[in-house]
Amino acid sequence: MAVHTITVEPTGQQFLCPDTKNVLVAMEYLGCDGIQVGCRNGGCGVCRVQVLAGTYTAKKMSKAHVDEADLAAGVVLSCRIFPTSDLTVRVCPKPTVEPALHPTASAGNDG
Repeated sequence: MAVHTITVEPTGQQFLCPDTKNVLVAMEYLGCDGIQVGCRNGGCGVCRVQVLAGTYTAKKMSKAHVDEADLAAGVVLSCRIFPTSDLTVRVCPKPTVEPALHPTASAGNDG
């Protein structure tokens, strides 16, 4: 079992996480500030983080919470990743669902 240092930006807070535990469990256990804890199993999406540096393995994540653009930007669910090196992460808020845009009356209509 390897143990890695996780650094949370922008605070610089650090904690240790064994490669057998997911990052959320380690953050929660050590009382890390800023991380939201929900279902702990990838179903709610509130524990999103952006991995700024380092490597990890990941369990499957719902595209409802982490889409392809998120993955490309390094955004993952902390409950679904296991460090394979030291990591630097930033907590990301869960995105809000935007209401669908409905067409309105013609923009050039003065009444």
